[in-house]
Amino acid sequence: MVVKVYGPTYASPKRVLVCLIEKEIEFETVPVDIFKGEHKDPEFLNLQPFGVLPVIQDGDYTLYESRAIIRYYAEKYKDQGTDLLGKTIEERGLVEQWLEVESQNFHPPFFNLVMNVLFAPLLGVPSDQKVIEESDEKLGKVLDIYEERLSKTKYLAGDFFSLADLSHLPIGHYLVNQTGRGNLVSERKHVSAWWDDISSRPSWKKVLQLYKYPV
Repeated sequence: MVVKVYGPTYASPKRVLVCLIEKEIEFETVPVDIFKGEHKDPEFLNLQPFGVLPVIQDGDYTLYESRAIIRYYAEKYKDQGTDLLGKTIEERGLVEQWLEVESQNFHPPFFNLVMNVLFAPLLGVPSDQKVIEESDEKLGKVLDIYEERLSKTKYLAGDFFSLADLSHLPIGHYLVNQTGRGNLVSERKHVSAWWDDISSRPSWKKVLQLYKYPV
């Protein structure tokens, strides 16, 4: 059964796509245009009642929330493609820990930054300079912790590429390439080497080639 992924051009669905490619899982994509409000159409809300991307359909099985989806496929196809969970329970614990760090510490200031730097002008609303400054400061502090961690291990959970690293790709791309904040990465030696490594993976290059960001 081919997996359907809704909204492939946006950041969170790309988290799912790169996971599926790493796990060698067949998929097809279904366009959803947020700027036209298609994520609020009744047909889409039947799949995702909160009206947020992504959603996957795998036969009769429907799942939303990108990190839940990548955990699901990494576990379901653990012995297929790239092992994204680690080989021991201790490694799995570290993968889960850094996935939570990405979700709870990295993503919130990044989201506020992108909404104010990129999307506010598109939506015709004023940017909040105070929020931008606070987000820059918070991201810098988070990346200082990453720098310390990555001075000891090649990847966040250890010496293997995992969901914890993969989860940073869609939003890291925005940060480095589309917000004028590439220095937050480049000025930190180990973070910069880590980003160059994970963003050079063939799976991520394929996602970027196939599904351009809308902004």
